[in-house]
Amino acid sequence: TKAECALWVELRRLPLKGTHFRRQAPFGPFIADFFCHKARLIVEVDGGVHGAPHDALRDVERQQWIESRGYRVMRFSNAEVLANTLRVARTIFAEVDARLR
Repeated sequence: TKAECALWVELRRLPLKGTHFRRQAPFGPFIADFFCHKARLIVEVDGGVHGAPHDALRDVERQQWIESRGYRVMRFSNAEVLANTLRVARTIFAEVDARLR
């Protein structure tokens, strides 16, 4: 999506040495939009379909499965990313920094 592409540009600039994000990375039975193994962090960029009840329930189950393995999931909407990509990236960078301390 446009939002994922915009965020990917910023995530490739991650200012923390020794870290990087992978895009569309397999994680167990799922594909993560963005995945930083070192920080044990997954970032999901959700479109409108994620608001539907069936999809929202599936997202909750997926997040519980991921977090039960010691990873953190951060979710942002397409609209949120497109409205302020840099703010979203800074939020993610702060989480990576905190998780590496």
